[in-house]
Amino acid sequence: MRLRNISGSREVIADSKYVIQNATEQKGKIKSFFEKDQPLQIEIGMGKGRFIMALAEQNPDINFIGIEKYSSVLLRAIQKMEQNELPNLKFIRMDAEDITEVFEQGEVDKIYLNFSDPWPKDRHAKRRLPSKEFLKRYDEILKKDGFIEFKTDNRDLFDFAVEQLELAGWKAKVITYDLHSDPVLNEGNIMTEYEEKFSSIGNPICKYIIYR
Repeated sequence: MRLRNISGSREVIADSKYVIQNATEQKGKIKSFFEKDQPLQIEIGMGKGRFIMALAEQNPDINFIGIEKYSSVLLRAIQKMEQNELPNLKFIRMDAEDITEVFEQGEVDKIYLNFSDPWPKDRHAKRRLPSKEFLKRYDEILKKDGFIEFKTDNRDLFDFAVEQLELAGWKAKVITYDLHSDPVLNEGNIMTEYEEKFSSIGNPICKYIIYR
């Protein structure tokens, strides 16, 4: 379910100092938007920013970029940043399909996918963020020793994601079908808005960490 369109959200985003504007024109220049030259991690489909803002606050020695397609959702993250400014965090409003047009080869140290849109119809499988098509894109921008972390409560989507790994040439470091019951993996876990909502009604949270 998406937030309703909020009038003026695109104008706010266009004027925000927290947003990297015209991202596809900034390839090779991403480091210049941060105060310090540090490792870079990104979240694709960050929603209202709760996860990545907590991550950035806890890890000042890492730069973060949150990517969100929907203006009305990104607006919420900008409002949060105005209350708690983080110098190591920037946002981009863009479609995830364009990530190879924004980031250079091997520029990203880690990618986070949290509660991605399941696109349940078979004909839309290639639009799913953990699909082999997207894994190919991630392969281009991720460092050779980089990782992807994916969390969801949607078991069908997670099973699909696991099946895609061998097809795309990726390997699983960790797979769990009940994150919150695993004391090791759950230690330090930052919950997203959706994670808190779905786990509160008893939905187990699935997670994998993958590499090439």
